[in-house]
Amino acid sequence: MNDLLNLALEAHGGLKRWSRVEAVTVAASITGEIWQIKSKPDYLKNVIFNTETKRERVTMDFPGQDKRSVFEPKRVEMQRRDGTVVATRDNAEASFQGQEQFTPWDDLDVAYFSGEALYTYCNTPFLCTYDGFCTEEIPPIRVDAETWRRLKVTFPDTVKSHTATQIFCFGTDGLLRRHDYTVDVLCGAPGLNYASDYRDVDGIIFPTKRRVYAYEGDYELVKEPLLVKIDMAEITLAYSSLAAV
Repeated sequence: MNDLLNLALEAHGGLKRWSRVEAVTVAASITGEIWQIKSKPDYLKNVIFNTETKRERVTMDFPGQDKRSVFEPKRVEMQRRDGTVVATRDNAEASFQGQEQFTPWDDLDVAYFSGEALYTYCNTPFLCTYDGFCTEEIPPIRVDAETWRRLKVTFPDTVKSHTATQIFCFGTDGLLRRHDYTVDVLCGAPGLNYASDYRDVDGIIFPTKRRVYAYEGDYELVKEPLLVKIDMAEITLAYSSLAAV
């Protein structure tokens, strides 16, 4: 484990404390231009999602609607609130092949994309210590008069995320400032994912705001449009034992 990863782990609450966390539940509003492009405006404007930490699984409830999505790497489902399955898709990643920028998404497409994204976001930076992940510190960059140290992370094939290799940028305090990647299921679209407004939840430090923009060339920000906007309200943690609280 390299020095930068150690700094980030401690800044976000420490690996020992995180190891006791089983799941993160978040009440959130997820909006932005991407949902307009994919014919799903306001689809995730009011949701409650649960991201597990020991396996890749994300469930999402839609308050006021008899609907729930379930994401796992090899399968996505749409359910009623009582658990009745109404639609499924195995190997959901393959269904994005041949899609173009303005190809509309169905509910299962959204379940897959939001699931693989939120699993990565909510488990960062602790995810980088999981089996199969490879990390390497690469040269820092200067942004807004601050030096950001950068961690290049290669994901194992068993974990579904935006793409296999991603870059996490950390400030001098060790907190995540930006997450850089391309998105395989969006034809390799580039993303600069800015994290801010940190909150302490039982000693784990979460960014409650994320803003995602495109970039050009050498990570040059494209300010318009705002592709994804994530605002997190209530965040609660589930533990492997009561002694962890």
